Amino acid sequence: MNLPRALVRHSRLRLIGLAAIFFVPLALSFYLYYGTSWRPAGTAQHGELIDPARPLPEAALALADGSLAGPELLRGDWHLVYLGAGDCNQPCRDSLVKSRQVRLALDKDLDRVSRVFLYAGPLAAADYLAREHRDLAVASIDSPAGAQLIASFPGGDSAIAAGRLYVVDPLGNLMMSYPQDTAPKAILSDLERLLKLSHIG
Repeated sequence: MNLPRALVRHSRLRLIGLAAIFFVPLALSFYLYYGTSWRPAGTAQHGELIDPARPLPEAALALADGSLAGPELLRGDWHLVYLGAGDCNQPCRDSLVKSRQVRLALDKDLDRVSRVFLYAGPLAAADYLAREHRDLAVASIDSPAGAQLIASFPGGDSAIAAGRLYVVDPLGNLMMSYPQDTAPKAILSDLERLLKLSHIG
């Protein structure tokens, strides 16, 4: 039995319509992502990605209490690292407070993240650091090993005055950095994503 031509045409249009529902959004998303510079904002990290990640050399550094930190200082955990002068001026103090807030906000994951302050020059802020940042590892970079370590950071010695927070992964790779004015919430968002996806540290 031959179907009426109108019914065949109607069925064909319905089939084309169903195919369009599935394939047009897919084609549009491919075009937007690969054919233009547009990227969905929700998928971007807030920090500046260091690509490729830089393996940091193992360095035995002098700690604030006079003991020597082993080469594992920047290994094993995720690390929030701040570089600065030993007097730790107000921007330095603000950044250390920010790193503490971020770590505490990680809640059940806070034990996976450590904080490190690498300083140059005399440690004039020793009392402040001991009083306000008891969970902070404080290590001097005024040594050949420290100089070698700092040379691995973007900008080398100039990184000491840059006022940036850095993220180092559990394998000792420098992978992200944040300018002084980055909001704690932005750093927290990146760290939460990293810890969720990571099976190390």
